[in-house]
Order: sequence, then C-alpha cells, then structure tokens
Amino acid sequence: MTFFRLIDQAPHQTLEIEGSQGGPFTGEITVPGDKSISHRALMLGAIAQGTTRIKGLLLGEDPLSTAACFSAMGAKISNLDQDWVTVEGTGGELQEPDDVLNTGNSGTTLRLMLGLLAAQPGKFFTVTGDASIRTRPMKRVIAPLTEMGATIAGKAGNTLAPLAVQGKQLKPFHYHSPIASAQVKSCLLLAGLSVQGDTTVTEPSLSRDHSERMLQAFGAKLSIAPATCSVTLHGPAQLTGQTVIVPGDISSAAFWLVAAAITPGSNLLIKNVGVNPTRTGILEALAAMSADITLENERDATGEPVADLRVRHSLLKACTIGGDLIPRLIDEVPILAVAALFAEGTTTITDAAELRVKESDRLAVMAHALTQLGANVIEHPDGMEIVGMGTNAHLQGANLDSHTDHRIAMSLAIAATRTLGRTQIHRAEAAAVSYPSFIETLASAAPAHR
Repeated sequence: MTFFRLIDQAPHQTLEIEGSQGGPFTGEITVPGDKSISHRALMLGAIAQGTTRIKGLLLGEDPLSTAACFSAMGAKISNLDQDWVTVEGTGGELQEPDDVLNTGNSGTTLRLMLGLLAAQPGKFFTVTGDASIRTRPMKRVIAPLTEMGATIAGKAGNTLAPLAVQGKQLKPFHYHSPIASAQVKSCLLLAGLSVQGDTTVTEPSLSRDHSERMLQAFGAKLSIAPATCSVTLHGPAQLTGQTVIVPGDISSAAFWLVAAAITPGSNLLIKNVGVNPTRTGILEALAAMSADITLENERDATGEPVADLRVRHSLLKACTIGGDLIPRLIDEVPILAVAALFAEGTTTITDAAELRVKESDRLAVMAHALTQLGANVIEHPDGMEIVGMGTNAHLQGANLDSHTDHRIAMSLAIAATRTLGRTQIHRAEAAAVSYPSFIETLASAAPAHR
C-alpha cells in the first residue's frame, strides 16, 4: 500500500493521499530552478546580442511558454531539457511572428513581454493565453505603457487578452505604481531598453528585484534608490549575452519548509535555494511563527544569493502577516495558510487582495478548501484568519479541487499529509506549471509508511 497514488482521469489527474500514514520529512532534496529568474534569463537572452548560456532552468510549463514565444520571434533556443540551455539572441530586433503568440498559463510571460513588444516600432503582434490568462487583468501594465506611447488593443476596454500590439518608439516616463509588483516594474524596465532617456518606476514598497539584477548583469545601466523604492533604467541599452546560473526557487522550497515544520520528527535539508532578500518574506513569516529554519552554505551565484535551508519540526505560533512583507511572499500565502493550521492561536493575513487575480482567486479557494478539511477559516476581502489547532491537530480527508492553480494544488497536497483518512485533490496536474517533479519529491521526502 502506497502513501499516495495518482489517478489519471484524462485530461486531468487526481492525487490521492492517505495522510494519516505519512512519515516525517527527512533527508536532502533539491527544488526546480527559480521560475522568475528562468523567465528573465530566457527573455534577456532572446533580446541580447550574442549567446546566453543558462544552467538550472526551470522545465515547467510557464518557461516553456516563454521559450516558444521568443523562438517565434527569431531567437534560437536549444532544447530546454538539457543541463545547459543556449539562447542565440536577436540583438533587440524581434521578428513579427507568423501566428498569435500564446503564453499558456503564464502571466509573467504575457506582462513582461508586452513591454518588449510595445517598443518594436512598425511591428505588429497578437498575444493570448489559456482561459485563465484571458480573465486576468492586464490594465496594470497596459495603462503605463500607453502613457509611454504604446498602442495596445484588447477586450474589455483594452484590459484583457487576446491583445493586439502595434510597436512604437516609446518615450521616457516616470511611473508611480499604486501596487508593489515585480511584473509591472519589469514590464516597464524592459520597455525602457529602447527608450531615448530614462524610464523610472517608483513603488509603494519593494518588490522582487530579479529584473534589476539581471539587466545589470547583461549590461544595462540602472540607478536604484532603495529609500524611495525607485529604479531607473537609462536607455537605450544594448544587452550582451551572459552565463546565468538559476538557483532553486524559494517559492517551491516553501512547500517543504512548511511540510517539515508541521510534521513531527522532520529534519529536511533543501539544497541550492535562492535567498534574494526581495523573496525571503516566507522565511521571515515562518520565523515569526517560531519555525526552526537555518541557512547553511551561504554563497553567491550570478549575482543572486544562494543557501541550503535546513528545517526541523517545531511548535508553531500564530502571527499577523501583512504590510510590506506581502510583496515578498505573495506566492507563498497559500502554503503559509497551511502552516497556520498547525500553529497555536489565530493567524491573520492582510493586504493580500492581489491573490484574487492570480491563476485562481487564491483567498477564496484556500479558505473553502481548508474549511472542507475541517479548519476554521474566516475569509476577508484582502486576506483571511486561520484558527490554529496546534501541532497535534488532525484534519479530516476530503475531496478538493486545485482550480487548475499550481500553488493551490501543492499547498493542499502538503495539508493532506496531515489529514486523517483519504484526501483527493482533483486537477493535480496543475503542479507541473512550476514544479513538474512535485509528486515524486513528495514521495522521496516523506517515504516512510507508518
């Protein structure tokens, strides 16, 4: 009898877990390459002059969409299933594709790519994505691009894909973003590569800075003002191909950090994880909950800080998560909600309304699913309250749905390892968007059958 099984129900899969029989999380694991860095390495390599070599690229569906789009616009990208991926860049002159560019389920691909397409004078592009992407708001990037001189048309008042882009010569612009969003910031900085003058983005708080780091590594000139959460790209800029080492994705590591923290007897080492300060909100939140996590073998890889993360089971305490911390852990809120179930006291998550326009309405979906498991969760417009049950708490197995959201699927799988009885997670194949080997890693990290 196995700890879990995967049931094929084409075109979907159901993950079935006997949570009460799962052992502790022990040993060593690695996680897939950072999704944010993988996207940016492919994009910058595609518009750079010369060859870019990438090691550790995430082989998930989202980077595959990025590679397909830029291959259609003239970049020569080797097979992504190799140890080293090479990208022969276009020197910044993207070709008009023969067909519609399809970004699949990747909002990062669509939003960042719009900045590059809008700045290709005289060229025409049409961009779409899957059913989820066609409902996700694009106004947050279209509005500032339009102020720079872009011409973009789409559904619902030019805010939803499919989108038609007529490339223009854009103008310098200083954008005061109402939200801290790395996607908005990155889109405008990429647009600024072709601008004669400065493109500046000021945010209300600091969002992840992978674009700034990589743009500088590829040769762009940037001025960064942390005190005002501002970054300026001095254009125009010609990028030059580089060697990029992609660290493990801390958003993927987050599932194992929580899994080990809530499971008695666990002692797990997660190797080669990116610990960029703009992404380590998950570590700060878990530290506030008294999780036992230590950084080992700290080092640097292509301008990005990296470490091995050791996590042991501990008695968690409730806390409040909100404010400036949210932009640095926005993708990790679903798995943090799982951690909160096993803490003493009530954990409050606020300022996270952004989660309602992700691959799913993550606040509503997580609140409903955790309630199905027997938890006491109160949903709010910008967050939720989770009443913790303590380290010895046991949830009841239930039939759950990922809503084709990769982070929901994986968060619920971790919760299911601590349930009494059988839990089924429908449409579990969504995990492959960012973590193709998640289920196999689940088996290797918690192989004991109790």
